Amino acid sequence: MKLITTSLIALFSVIIVSTNQNHKPQIDPLKESIQRGKEIYTDFCVTCHLPDGKGVEKVYPPLANSDYLKKNREASIRGIKYGQKGAIVVNGETYDGYMAPLGLSDDEVADVMNYITNSWGNKNDKIVTEKEVSKVKK
Repeated sequence: MKLITTSLIALFSVIIVSTNQNHKPQIDPLKESIQRGKEIYTDFCVTCHLPDGKGVEKVYPPLANSDYLKKNREASIRGIKYGQKGAIVVNGETYDGYMAPLGLSDDEVADVMNYITNSWGNKNDKIVTEKEVSKVKK
């Protein structure tokens, strides 16, 4: 009887341990990238584009509800990666300023893109990856 009880306890222990291992929380790569991107945005972008992403009218373009971000994915990546100069039209307004290169790595550019394209009314389910950013040239 003692042997049967010990065997059953061992069997249930194995079942419980293997069951718990199969229910590890799933990691959402987009969600994690957005979180990292928020920190980068706070460090590098918030001064000009503001905490709400609305920018400064006629000076710094808005990122909030930005048609430019939605329609110009590669150009947006290029602007963050290499800086931006020359006229762009965002939500019907022309902005002809200069954004200095920020010196971000490709993975940081991807993270900040994932943050800004999923904040303030923007929605982008297609994750921007480090590999995609690495293919964007000046």
